[in-house]
Parts: sequence; C-alpha cells; structure tokens
Amino acid sequence: MAPERMAEPEYEGPVDEPAPPPPPPRPLDAIDRDILHMLQTDGRASIRSVADHVHVSRANAYARINRLIEDGVIRGFGARVNHERAGQGASAYITLKIVQNSWRTVREQLKALPGAAHMALVSGDFDVLLLVHTPDNRTLRELVLTRLQSIPEVLSTRTLLVFEETDLEPEA
Repeated sequence: MAPERMAEPEYEGPVDEPAPPPPPPRPLDAIDRDILHMLQTDGRASIRSVADHVHVSRANAYARINRLIEDGVIRGFGARVNHERAGQGASAYITLKIVQNSWRTVREQLKALPGAAHMALVSGDFDVLLLVHTPDNRTLRELVLTRLQSIPEVLSTRTLLVFEETDLEPEA
C-alpha cells in the first residue's frame, strides 16, 4: 500500500506576478498544536500514526494537515542536517547594513549565495541577519569579501563565527 501524500500548495499564475496573499490565520486548537508538534518531531510520520497520536480519524487528520498546509502554517517538510557531517564545517551569522529601501533587491541576491541557509530583515544596529554554511573558513572568507561586499546595496558586514550549534526543534 502506497503511503498517503499530503497536498502541497501550488501557485499556477504567471511567474512574474506575486502569489495571492494567504488567508487570514485561523486559531489553532489543541489537536492542531499536537499535530504540529508531532510533525516537527517526525516529518515522515504517517497519517495513521498522526491520527492515532491525536485521537482523531485518519480522514480528520488528513484534512487538518492539508488545512495547515493551505493556510501556510506548515511551510514544508524537510530533514534536519548536521552541516559538519555534510561537509559544511564552517558556519557564520553575518550582519549586513544595506541601503535604505533595497531589501527586495538584496534579498534576491542573498538567496543566490551558496550556503545561505536563513535570512531575516531585522531592526537595530544592522538591517539583515544572514546564516551561512560553507565547507571551510577560506570559502567563508571568499563569500564575505568577494560575493557579499560586491553587492552595491550592502554598505557593511560583520561576521560572527559559529563555534557550536544546538538545534532547539524536537528530537526525532
């Protein structure tokens, strides 16, 4: 018997038009929160095991998970990676000061950087916080000094090396 698959939201409009905004958030009940916790712990959990865990029918569990996906609460399913074991032994948070009102342009350029894992537009002494994983410090240096600092809208950077990471998501 093939495993049940959950729907993935797709936007089928023109490529150069932005996707319509998601519906307004709905309140999550205790069952929704239990489902989210279980899927955060094991994103490969079957519908049957989710349903059994939260004490609902498989059809109800399936419908709830699809609603959470369609509402944008669940953004996707993935693997938690040990970056060092995957050949990405150097990690750093890089803070960037950028030209005012250039976030959209900078964001697109940062997405294209090799090893970029997470970015956020923030308030405070800098504008952007970027997490990168690279094979080694030499590659990290190249990324910062050549790639990042060549983006015209980037005014300055500061690199914070990561010595140790602890994943706060539930363990599988």
